[in-house]
Amino acid sequence: MTAETRKLFADELRQRLDELLFASHSHRSSKTLADGLEKLARAQQERVLHWTGVAAQSHAELGYHIAALSPQALSLLDEAGYEAWVLAALDLCDREGSLAAMALLRDVEGFSATREAAPATARLADLEQRLGRFLQGLSGRPLGLAAAAVAHTDTQTVFLPGELAALSTAEENRRLYKATAALLWAQTRYGTFGSAVVDVGALLARWPDRERALRWFAALEAARLEAVLGAELPGLAAEIARLRGPWPPAMEEAARRLGRADAGVADTIAVLDELMAGDAEPPPLPHAGAVDLEAALATRAARMRRETEVVRQALAAMKGVGGRKASGASAPLAGTDASKLEVSAAGEMSELPPDAQAAAQSLMQDLGELPPEALVPAGHIEGPWHPDEDAAAEEEAAAARHAQPLRRYDEWDYRRRAYRRGWCHLFEVPLPPGDAGYVDTVRQRHAAAIQRIRRRFEWLRGEDRLLGRQLEGDDLDLDALVEAAGHRAAGVEPEARLYSRRLRNERSLAVMFMVDMSGSTKGWVNDAEREALVMLCEALETLGDAYAIYGFSGWTRSRCEIYPVKGFGEPYDATVRGRIGAIRARDYTRMGVAIRHLSGLLAEQPARHKLLVTLSDGRPDDHGDEYRGHYGVEDTRRALQEAHERGVRSYCVTIDRHGADYLPRLYGPARYTVIDEAKKLPLKVADIYRRLTS
Repeated sequence: MTAETRKLFADELRQRLDELLFASHSHRSSKTLADGLEKLARAQQERVLHWTGVAAQSHAELGYHIAALSPQALSLLDEAGYEAWVLAALDLCDREGSLAAMALLRDVEGFSATREAAPATARLADLEQRLGRFLQGLSGRPLGLAAAAVAHTDTQTVFLPGELAALSTAEENRRLYKATAALLWAQTRYGTFGSAVVDVGALLARWPDRERALRWFAALEAARLEAVLGAELPGLAAEIARLRGPWPPAMEEAARRLGRADAGVADTIAVLDELMAGDAEPPPLPHAGAVDLEAALATRAARMRRETEVVRQALAAMKGVGGRKASGASAPLAGTDASKLEVSAAGEMSELPPDAQAAAQSLMQDLGELPPEALVPAGHIEGPWHPDEDAAAEEEAAAARHAQPLRRYDEWDYRRRAYRRGWCHLFEVPLPPGDAGYVDTVRQRHAAAIQRIRRRFEWLRGEDRLLGRQLEGDDLDLDALVEAAGHRAAGVEPEARLYSRRLRNERSLAVMFMVDMSGSTKGWVNDAEREALVMLCEALETLGDAYAIYGFSGWTRSRCEIYPVKGFGEPYDATVRGRIGAIRARDYTRMGVAIRHLSGLLAEQPARHKLLVTLSDGRPDDHGDEYRGHYGVEDTRRALQEAHERGVRSYCVTIDRHGADYLPRLYGPARYTVIDEAKKLPLKVADIYRRLTS
């Protein structure tokens, strides 16, 4: 028996436990714990010590309870069950506090009984990444995925239960997750929440018992959407039907009437009229999910306002009207293929730019078709889709109150080997107007360098290539004509390829600059960051790449902040220049949550290549000891891996001289640059950008 396989004796266990539990307030001796653990196998002892240490870093008394109760837990649970018991307690501690977590630990018999009663449980956490990619493929636009008590969607995020045990095997429940996610996506795609011609909210408002109406509506829509999916995705529809089994008797007739590929939400409402005349309740359907009409309509309306404005801006630019309505203001969209849209303006068909393409595609998914009055040039407020001024004012007031986070993000805890769900509260904080003359001052100070960077960036655009010997084209190919004349003189039939045409070299790139605004950047570093952004923006306007700039900082997990400097759809104007002047050092560097949010914004861009560039002066850090060190590095590394899975490349530029100690683990050996002096940052960043995107 080797030293690695023999059981630890009580005195050895006691020494290890004393190291792990030194902060416990119990004042109880670790001798009792060591005696209980001495009887376990070595692998079990090490497992208990590992999880005791993990828990003790969050709450020492929680670690004590795990060590004390583990012998009993291991006698009742297998390895996976024991780990699930510990993680359930840690998650409950995060949400409700240590008392609730210790109560769960003490009820190990109840936990074991529950687990035995539901051995086929599937967990959303295990399928999250796969389901996210599945939804992306279905929708063609990013849909968020989050846990909730009841499955539903607000048209922007699909909410699914954290665990499913509705069917008899774990594999069936994993497929049930997929089926439910598909039907919730179908709600957003096939008119469940209404369209330009069907106001579902008004139709459902006719019944006093609104909750019952919504339950029937959700069940009937499941039947309709399953049939619609059958026409476009027959394999998926067949899998949903197998999981569902026969329709319950109360649904048979309704499912028959709605089981047509051309059925619409108006057909669902017609069947609902008849069912609401009685008092029957809808049968439970494990795959159907619910319909949260208010949340869906509010979220969709906010998104449509944003996307309509993007399309309007594009139309204004294409028509060159500067915000004035031209003749033929209506601009209906026409699909040219599965991925591109054209707009009819002044009798000509023109292709929308990429950002407007994505916005228009999203709008068409929401409405089925766009009313012409929705797409007048920017500056006009005619038509039904102008922003609601009262709603906008309320949104601004809510943001000012800073009461609710924009979003809650999971955070990776390497010690648990699991995510802490909804752990980080992210707020979007507007930057106040800064020094109006700051950018002009930087322009003058670095005029020669900016001009040099512009010239280098102009080389990146590339020139149009002239393709000769084409069957058709814009001009005649003189070389081909001369050769054809020679062939005729020689009695040889010449080729018909006598034309030339130009092939435009187009870049398809979107870049997100993530700027560290932590307190450690105060002074020269902050000035260098701002100057680097000014020089980049001045040069990028020449290049024409889509780019955005966000700052990030915060104070603990409860107040993680991002600061919009320039969005992808915003022009580099006086407002953006004022925000650059307002960038200043603030709090700490909790980097993982910022990467998750900003890489998500970047992933929504329609460009083929997406790049996240971080400007920072140091390693991940936050107030308190927990995030500092290995924890923060591992969370940031995990966030960068998630970004890579979404098709986002990452690169870091830092002035931390110790960056080589941790950056290879975060970014890889060739995806970071360490600069020894802050004053070198502006020119170096521009040079790095040129190399990354050429």
